Amino acid sequence: MLCPQVDAAPSWRTIDLMSDLHLQANQPATFAAWQHHMAHTPADAVFILGDLFEVWVGDDICHSPNTPEGVFAQQCLTVLQAAAQRLALFVMHGNRDFLLSADFAKQSGCTLLADPCVLNFDGQRLLLSHGDALCLGDVDYQHFRRQVRGAAWRTAFLAKPLAQRIAVAKGLREQSESLKADGASYADADPAMVAQWLQAAQATTLIHGHTHQPADHSFTTSTGLTLQRRVLSDWDASATPPRGEVLRWTKGNEPVRHRPL
Repeated sequence: MLCPQVDAAPSWRTIDLMSDLHLQANQPATFAAWQHHMAHTPADAVFILGDLFEVWVGDDICHSPNTPEGVFAQQCLTVLQAAAQRLALFVMHGNRDFLLSADFAKQSGCTLLADPCVLNFDGQRLLLSHGDALCLGDVDYQHFRRQVRGAAWRTAFLAKPLAQRIAVAKGLREQSESLKADGASYADADPAMVAQWLQAAQATTLIHGHTHQPADHSFTTSTGLTLQRRVLSDWDASATPPRGEVLRWTKGNEPVRHRPL
């Protein structure tokens, strides 16, 4: 697997990695926590590994100030623009915001990351992913993912009027909430696929989100190689207790789970 690579700048001492913020207008506490973190983090670079937004129906939402969705998108862009003035900012597509594109990157000041990609930092090759492609046990989702990531679906969807795209997204969110209310859980990453990805990328640590099951996993391959999988937390400042972590990695030190909430 030939992964795109990001080489850390020599000046970077600390990086923050986060995912699954699911930013949306009706979750102001989560937005406020993220806004505060982005304004005050001591990190030299921030990596957001997917699902920054609960939904993204196309970059033209940034130019729609007469819609509530457009107003909220502008608020998020303002936070990102301010952060990009003082640190390096990277955003990866998630399963909720896979339609983020070049216009968003230009306006926000971020760099869009391929999924997966390798980050060379602190003398290590870190494999970064949102993580949804690894959850092979969720067969229905994998079928849906292949469909919506295709060029034909993307072109057809973005050709629809903005109001229609917003309505479709609302319906999908309601369906997702219904499944969660019925007790549906996220499938975990497939261990064999994780090992395959890491070995193909010549990396020993995978960092991902998506599953909302934050934990650190270590396992040994049949050849005796020790590999690590660090799973990022989702964010929900209104939950009891509040959820939300940043994996903070400082050169020469083990990464720590920082809780901004």
